[in-house]
Amino acid sequence: MKFLTHNIKHVTCIQGFTCARASSHFTYVPDPVDTKITSGNVTKFNMFQAITNAMDNVLEQDKSAVLFGEDVGFGGVFRCSLGLREKYGKHRVFNTPLSEQGIIGFGIGLAVSGATAIAEIQFADYIFPAFDQSITDCKRSCKVPLPERQSLLLW
Repeated sequence: MKFLTHNIKHVTCIQGFTCARASSHFTYVPDPVDTKITSGNVTKFNMFQAITNAMDNVLEQDKSAVLFGEDVGFGGVFRCSLGLREKYGKHRVFNTPLSEQGIIGFGIGLAVSGATAIAEIQFADYIFPAFDQSITDCKRSCKVPLPERQSLLLW
């Protein structure tokens, strides 16, 4: 994980005027990942299987990764975390109370302390109470990338 420092950028605005726009002082740049496709068996996944597989890979490769949310320990409302609690233990895959703001706040705390937080909010309609935590509290002060998984993927 790298953080790069950027200076003011000059961009062309409406009617040809040049405007100075300050970008974020620190920009998150993830470590490069080898994306070469190797020969061999290819497995076709539907979206449910792809999400489960992605979370399984993260939990397997990153020992600090934690998956939590409403009914995650039971497999989640869409069954995307099915079997992960049995595989990785109840200390890494667990249920939380029905508090979207609390779930995101907990994820921010984990991310700030160096862990990989995978926070699940059941439905997109329930993400709005958590925006106060993720945007106001974290993104304006912490500058920590926090992936949030719900029925849509937010990064």
